[in-house]
Amino acid sequence: MTEENFDAIVIGAGMAGNAAAYTMSSRGMKVLQLERGEYPGSKNVQGAIMYADMLEKILPDFRDDAPLERHLVEQRFWMMDDSSHIGMQYRSDDFNESRPNRYTVIRAQFDKWFSRKVREAGATLLCETTVTELVRDPKGRVTGVRTDRAGDVILADVVVLAEGVNGLLGTRAGLRDTPKPETVALAVKEMHFLAEEVIDQRFGLKANEGCVIEAVGTISRNMAGLAFLYTNKESISIGIGCLVSEFAATMESPYDLLEKFKTHPSVKPLIAGSEVKEYAAHLIPEGGYKAIPQLFGDGWVVVGDAAQLNNAVHREGSNLAMTSGRIAGEAIVQIKNRKKPMVKEHLSLYKSMLENSFVIKDLRKYKDMPALLHTNSRNFFTTYPKLLSQAAQNFVRVDGTPKIDKERATTATFIKARSRWGLFGDAVRLARAWR
Repeated sequence: MTEENFDAIVIGAGMAGNAAAYTMSSRGMKVLQLERGEYPGSKNVQGAIMYADMLEKILPDFRDDAPLERHLVEQRFWMMDDSSHIGMQYRSDDFNESRPNRYTVIRAQFDKWFSRKVREAGATLLCETTVTELVRDPKGRVTGVRTDRAGDVILADVVVLAEGVNGLLGTRAGLRDTPKPETVALAVKEMHFLAEEVIDQRFGLKANEGCVIEAVGTISRNMAGLAFLYTNKESISIGIGCLVSEFAATMESPYDLLEKFKTHPSVKPLIAGSEVKEYAAHLIPEGGYKAIPQLFGDGWVVVGDAAQLNNAVHREGSNLAMTSGRIAGEAIVQIKNRKKPMVKEHLSLYKSMLENSFVIKDLRKYKDMPALLHTNSRNFFTTYPKLLSQAAQNFVRVDGTPKIDKERATTATFIKARSRWGLFGDAVRLARAWR
């Protein structure tokens, strides 16, 4: 393939890369997609929630044959201490609609399916191919890539970097900085296999209905972290993630955190008797709006996790990745149709279009939230869960203690917390960040 020319090269075959490659190839562009894994999805271990609206804009009929697990009818939010949880859940039969809004998917299967759609649209895919460097012309414009296939040079008008949060190509080329440990989370996950009817019974589900549990609290041992449990058809994805910087500072083991979550009294009955067939880890961008790097330049754009496009507050990543890939593809198609060169001036269209989408608007709205949660992690993930648990137990336990005494004890505990840990200040800062 030496010196072969393409309209575009897409590096990566995840959500963002597939969305970009499909958008361009389905509109007649000659696209090459390079994936270092054995097949698309082979290196993506995420058990994920997929949002229908974002995929419908790319593949309107995806429900016909996509490998979907369950459509979600119930969302549970838990705040946990070591022996209990206090939470909120929302369940609605409205989600049993003809075209559901959210599904659980297993990315190894889903990415392979998405890639097949990309190839059917006309793109060329090369797997087990690592891009070793970006090729530039004398003016510094990116004009292609060099791979580990005997050093082949492959030329293109534009290169789309969809290499993930820990991709080295963009950082080596000086297009973006290496992500800081405080802007990246490490999540570990296991797949627990159970019979479909057992999952239905334990979560109160029927047919293809699904439930998601997301939890915070003492399970992350003073670190900013989130645990999760997703129901698939015949398996449960269960995991937990915390910032890389906090793992480094505390020397806590991610596997130990997962074991603690799995054996918690609220979780253990849900996975009892299951067979574990997979354990894996992956990195997640957590820096939010302030961590977004330069998104475009002469001959290149960056999309998805590589661009730090993840909404940690709302636990949204795949939909931002798909949307950024689609918008990048649409911008590139427009530039090509106008017969303009793929230089920085014209590729700025991608950023403009992205800023007009929900992706940047949402990230900008919550730009202060990640820093607030991370810098006050002990309060939000240890102190307050314990306080809420103590208050709830005082309320529901009947042991002969006068109610007025219990109310005074609970009030005194919160007053002490307000003075010692800044409860009032944290509440004000949280409200401001949310606003």
